[in-house]
Amino acid sequence: MTGKQAKKVLVIEDDQDLVALVSLLLQGDGYSVEIAGNGREALDALARELPDVILLDMKMPVMNGPEFARELEVRYGHQAPIIVLTAAADAHRRAAEVGADAWLGKPFDPDVLLSTVRRYAG
Repeated sequence: MTGKQAKKVLVIEDDQDLVALVSLLLQGDGYSVEIAGNGREALDALARELPDVILLDMKMPVMNGPEFARELEVRYGHQAPIIVLTAAADAHRRAAEVGADAWLGKPFDPDVLLSTVRRYAG
């Protein structure tokens, strides 16, 4: 591969303050970031380009995390690792239910977010 292209992270989250923080962290670490406010917007983004990693909130309007994960599997299989972001007390169980590769509880440590994304972005 010639040149270094930034790894792409799709952030699916409806909390705009959290989106701003996550985007700032990821872009500062050299990632290209695309934002979707819900699962429906995320599916539209996936139709354009598959990301290297997906950060997925569970509770969102229009199409929530579990609904998105099911549709992702139907349309694309498991081509991009999913990291679930959730405030749920049973975060690990919620992540397992959608076939996620990893999970982070909210609030999360910025360093842990970056190291987790690095681990799955390849």
